[in-house]
Amino acid sequence: MLVALIGIALAFDFLNGLHDAANSIATVVSTRVLKPHHAVVWAAFFNFIAFLFFGLHVAKTIGTGIIDAHIIDASIIFAALIGAIAWNLITWVLGLPSSSSHALIGGLLGAGIAKVGISAVVWGGVLKTVAAIFLSPTVGLFFALVLMLVVAWTSLRLTPLAVDKRYRRLQLISAALYSLGHGGNDAQKTMGIIAVLLYSQGLLGGEFHVPLWVVLSCQAAMALGTMSGGWRIVHTMGSKITRLTPPQGFCAETGGAITLFMATLGGIPVSTTHTITGAIVGVGAARRLSAVRWNIAGRIVFAWVITLPAAGLIAALTYLATAFVD
Repeated sequence: MLVALIGIALAFDFLNGLHDAANSIATVVSTRVLKPHHAVVWAAFFNFIAFLFFGLHVAKTIGTGIIDAHIIDASIIFAALIGAIAWNLITWVLGLPSSSSHALIGGLLGAGIAKVGISAVVWGGVLKTVAAIFLSPTVGLFFALVLMLVVAWTSLRLTPLAVDKRYRRLQLISAALYSLGHGGNDAQKTMGIIAVLLYSQGLLGGEFHVPLWVVLSCQAAMALGTMSGGWRIVHTMGSKITRLTPPQGFCAETGGAITLFMATLGGIPVSTTHTITGAIVGVGAARRLSAVRWNIAGRIVFAWVITLPAAGLIAALTYLATAFVD
């Protein structure tokens, strides 16, 4: 059972990478700086090496800061993963860039509440996570807007061709930075799930920590998922919200990367999807408000709002169903 659950957790991590590949590559593909298959390899590499640059604060938040670690057992982990995976598949089929992170957190909350009630919730971690739902896209949008102003000011004496050439090169760096942030924040969520599962089985020596093999396997699963791509969502993120140029792609990725770095170092499990969407809206709005397709942005926000309760409901029903079978 333990091995099977770890396998399901890694499958979720793979799906997370596939579902969220758009976050890392949509801008660099839509601006034609990289071909799609080159872009996913570029993003996957930086997804994998992200553990070298960040601590494991987010993994600790997921493992012990969402629901009480002492009530967690194999049934809760199973139900949480099923809730998150099911919701990821639903939104992937619909082409909606919802949050894999919040699907997982919603799954944990749904399963934990189904087991012992509202007392299972660790409110400090949950409130911090819920606040990040609104703050991460806002901060990403802010940084993207500021960077657009800097780009405009520093490009006054350059020809449009020179600007395009400069930011095509720089976008390779910004895409790498965003992929680092994505791998650093998102892969840690599955690390936290596996680590708390091992902790619940008494396999961590009585003290919660994340073993190195868990770190490497989660980073690898996410990188492989990213290499598989999520082309429906890439299309939504890269062209349906607003049309992007290389300077705009650079600003969106860099603004999103700064936001993710701050959140990861602070141990806050944010949504990479929310962050890059806010940044893309920011660069589009910097050109003119009508450049943003607000109806598409509205569909994305709707998916954000319902992700936690939808994944939580699926997880709760899964937990109750497995408890009934037992």
